[in-house]
Parts: sequence; structure tokens; C-alpha cells
Amino acid sequence: MRAIELTAPSLDALRTTTLPDPVLGRGEVLVRLRAASLNFIDIGVATGNYPVPGFPIVPVCDGAGEVVEVGPDVTEFAPGDRVVPHSKPSWVGSPITALGSTRMRGVTLPGSLAEFATLPANALVPTPTHLSDAAAATLPIAATTAWNARRAARVRPGSIVLLLGTGGVSIFALQFAKAAGATVIITSSSEAKLERARALGADLTVNYKRRPDWDAEVLTLTDGRGADLVVETGGAETIARSLNAAALGGTVFVIGFLTGVKASIDLLPIIVKALNVLGNNTGSVADLRDAARAIAACKIEPVVDQTFGVNDTALAYAHLAAGGRHFGKIAIVH
Repeated sequence: MRAIELTAPSLDALRTTTLPDPVLGRGEVLVRLRAASLNFIDIGVATGNYPVPGFPIVPVCDGAGEVVEVGPDVTEFAPGDRVVPHSKPSWVGSPITALGSTRMRGVTLPGSLAEFATLPANALVPTPTHLSDAAAATLPIAATTAWNARRAARVRPGSIVLLLGTGGVSIFALQFAKAAGATVIITSSSEAKLERARALGADLTVNYKRRPDWDAEVLTLTDGRGADLVVETGGAETIARSLNAAALGGTVFVIGFLTGVKASIDLLPIIVKALNVLGNNTGSVADLRDAARAIAACKIEPVVDQTFGVNDTALAYAHLAAGGRHFGKIAIVH
């Protein structure tokens, strides 16, 4: 089969190659991969900032495709079914475990930049019928994370949700929050991106370049209440402001570290406001299935900012690695 390999921790180390076709085992499904979607973890792997057992590897965690063949004991899927493989196929539905969190496609397992993959049947989720393969490929990490944020904070009508930036998780969280009847505030340094966010339903926007004290602006916009859910994507330089912008009893859902991982924070807001500060490591296959069901029921259309052909994989990586260019997700189609 044709595949893309990453031969070293470098954005210049992507190459086209031919690999043996995967062998189907008991309880497994052979999937013809049609699309992949990039996440920042893929950039981390390709720049040496996220550890992998060794090179070369078939990269990219997230993908989507169709069933070609099913192995013995597989009854829930049939050839022709469109499916989304979870990026962490061993994390089926239980609380997080060491095995479930570390076995990851594109990191310790072959990823989505190959024609075919064999996967356990219980690691697959049916593709919502209204989605293209490129759109479906965006679901495993970004949609699952956003869904778990919404669920952790019990977002409902009347809730206030604060989203930092306009990357894939933030845009999915915007769509889930609006489907739940919440008020959404979103930040960006780009007025063009804020306009796009408003078109998707964002109620209030803050340009953090113009308002570096964006947490104070959030409190002003909410009459001092703050946000019931803050999806914290920034890391070291934003966490303190996220805590300040949170409402009493609110949830700060920590998922990113774009500005670094080591932060010095004031504990008083956490204590005085009785905040729930939660880390997140994506979620299980069951969480992805719930997110996909919600997307199907609400006819949510994932925002794919740009789609690249597989021969332009290096350009897709460069586009995401540049930072600040994209709105939503970046897809690669086979």
C-alpha cells in the first residue's frame, strides 16, 4: 500500500513510500482510509517536541474512511460502512488508563497517512451520514475534546462559555455550546476570524490583541459573572486570566499549552470561586461516539479551513505549524 512516512523529527522528513498491506486479525476491521486531519500533536511529533518510540512512522492521529473487510467475530460493521477510527484505539470506554492513553495512532501505532489500516472493531465509530470523509476525519481529537468540555461543565441554556482562539477544539466547542442553548464568548487576535466566529453563532467576541486584559473584558461583558466554562488552550501565559474570567463554581477545562507548560498561578481564584480545573487527554471511543451522535442529531458541520491532497502533506504540516493561519481544522485527502 502507498503511505507517507515521517523518517525523522523534522518537517522536512516526510516521504512517500510503499508498505506491506496490513493483515486482518480476529475482531479487527480493514479500513480504506480516505482522509486525515492534523492536530498540534502531529506537529509535535514532526518537530521532536512529542516523543515517539522511533522512526520511521506513518504519522497523523486522526482519519476517516470505509470498511473494506471484517475479520472473524466482527458483527457490527460490514464492507462499505463509513467509519471514524478513534486515535486511541485501546481506550474504549473505561476511565483513562496508562495503556489507553499511550497507545495512539500516528505516535506509537501506524497513523492515518496510509491507504489502509487494520483496527479493532470496538475502536471504530460510524461516520455521521451528512459528513464528508474530510469532515469526519476532524472528529477524533477535536470533537471528542470539545464534547467532554461541554459535558464536564454541564453546558445548558443560560450557560456562558468562553473559548480561547479559533482552533479546531474551540470551534467544535462553539458549535456544541450553541446547540445546547449557551451564550458563547470567543477570543482571537484577528478581526476576520472573530467575524467568522460570529457567523457560526458566537454571541460576543474579544480581540485580545486590542484588549490584552481580555479576562477583565469577559467579566464586563457578563456583568461580573464570568464564564461557566472556559476552554483553556493557551497554557502558561493564559491560565491565570482564564481562572479570573471563570464564574463561581465554573469549570476551567485545560487542554492546551501553546504558550508553554510551566505556569505560576494564584490559588485564591480556584479556592474562593470553588472552580473545577480539569485536565483532559481527549477521551474514549465511547466519548467519540457520543460526540458523533450529537453532530449527527444537530447536523453540525465541522469547519475545515483548508484541504490538501496527500501529495501536499508537507504543505499541510507547514500551514498548521506556522500558527495563526487556520480557522477550525486542516484536512488531508487521499
